[in-house]
Amino acid sequence: MEYTNAFRGKPTQPSEAELTAALGSSAKVWNQFVQWMADEEGVSIQEWKGICVNKYGWSLRLKQKSRNIVYLGPGEGCFMVSFVLSNKALQAAKETHLPKAVAEALAAAAHYPEGNGVRFLVHRDGDLPAIRKIAAIKLAN
Repeated sequence: MEYTNAFRGKPTQPSEAELTAALGSSAKVWNQFVQWMADEEGVSIQEWKGICVNKYGWSLRLKQKSRNIVYLGPGEGCFMVSFVLSNKALQAAKETHLPKAVAEALAAAAHYPEGNGVRFLVHRDGDLPAIRKIAAIKLAN
């Protein structure tokens, strides 16, 4: 999975224009996902974070109250979607019918004290249905 954050080394939060330029054709997909999370799942709090920006760049956290639901990392022409799933949510996701690549990523999820980390690279809107299912599972668990 080849990915580099588009804003690595940038000292300030990216502007909307910078984000759109970096994402390129995937900007529409980014906006669809963010809008879907707000409209369908009630996840409307957006928080940009730049922690160790020289190494990791900037990411957008989508939150429900104070709970982080999903992290979006902008890349050049794509973006990374990251979840930290509880054991219960991870098991529910594994039991859901998902594309093979997504199922493999879930099976290989790294375990941390705060949960199981899983990341997906998104290029086109065809990548979104599986991501939406996982977001709904995270919210339900």
